Amino acid sequence: MMAPNMKDVAKRAGVGLGTVSRVINTPHKVSPPTRLKVEKAIKELGYYSNEIARTLKTRNTRNVALVLPSIWHPFFSGFAYYIENYLDEQNYRLMLCNSDGKPDKEVYYLEMLKEKKVSGIIAITYNQIDDHISSDLPIISFDRHFKDDVTCVTSDNLKGGEIAAKTLHETGAKKLAYVGTINNRIDSEVKYRRIGFENYVKAHGIDHFIYTVEDPIRDYDAFLDTFFKRHNDREGVFVENDNLAKKLIKKAETLNIKIPEQLKVIGYDGVEETEFFEPKLTTIKQPLEAMAKASVEALIRIIETGPKVERIVLPVELKQGKST
Repeated sequence: MMAPNMKDVAKRAGVGLGTVSRVINTPHKVSPPTRLKVEKAIKELGYYSNEIARTLKTRNTRNVALVLPSIWHPFFSGFAYYIENYLDEQNYRLMLCNSDGKPDKEVYYLEMLKEKKVSGIIAITYNQIDDHISSDLPIISFDRHFKDDVTCVTSDNLKGGEIAAKTLHETGAKKLAYVGTINNRIDSEVKYRRIGFENYVKAHGIDHFIYTVEDPIRDYDAFLDTFFKRHNDREGVFVENDNLAKKLIKKAETLNIKIPEQLKVIGYDGVEETEFFEPKLTTIKQPLEAMAKASVEALIRIIETGPKVERIVLPVELKQGKST
């Protein structure tokens, strides 16, 4: 007796072949009554077990895991939104893993995903978990490099830092500062924001100061209090990301420092949530949707054609607000 095929399922359920395919690959796109009919036919014919065997054999389950430090962060949640959209267009499903930035949780997810035989992983992690990254499983890293050959997708952080310094200087700020973090545990692309800033101010002989602390910042109030106590003569500040930039502006307001008259501030990210912050933040905008699309496309290339190491750098732009 021949094993049932998709045509048999379609006939039993009274639907077309395309509908059966959608139920298997993108069930959320099929109405519940139709999906139930197809699922019943699959179960009665024993076809589903054959489909599982096929996906295991090809090692493409059409499931992709996205590992994020925090789904609450507007940049990461926006990234997840676009990742899901582009995966869906390619008939892949998203598995979301929220690590809360904890290395042990990230390791747990990575080991679990290896067992579950997902097709691939897109990861945003700033922890030292290199020993748990396997070249056997397709993976795309966002904003950092692993010791093994892993494709990295990032924005042009170096150019972003240069644009920020140039903009602050051209708006009349003569004493500048960079405020952010350093991470000596990993090779993160974020460091190029500071390097780009430094390159510009040094080339133009601009008075500047670099104020950083080891990532993550444990106490934002203490961190910013110290900055303003030691460097209250700064006229322009480039801040590592929008979230920290907004906290710096709020702290400045409590000290009666006027933005942008006394202190000009530029952030980095350009997430939509920033639109509702007052004063509207001037920021270096990352091409969030384009970065998500590039991540999905790079991962699928690896899944379908084999390993290929790339460093994909996408352009940034200045998004003018009222903080400069």
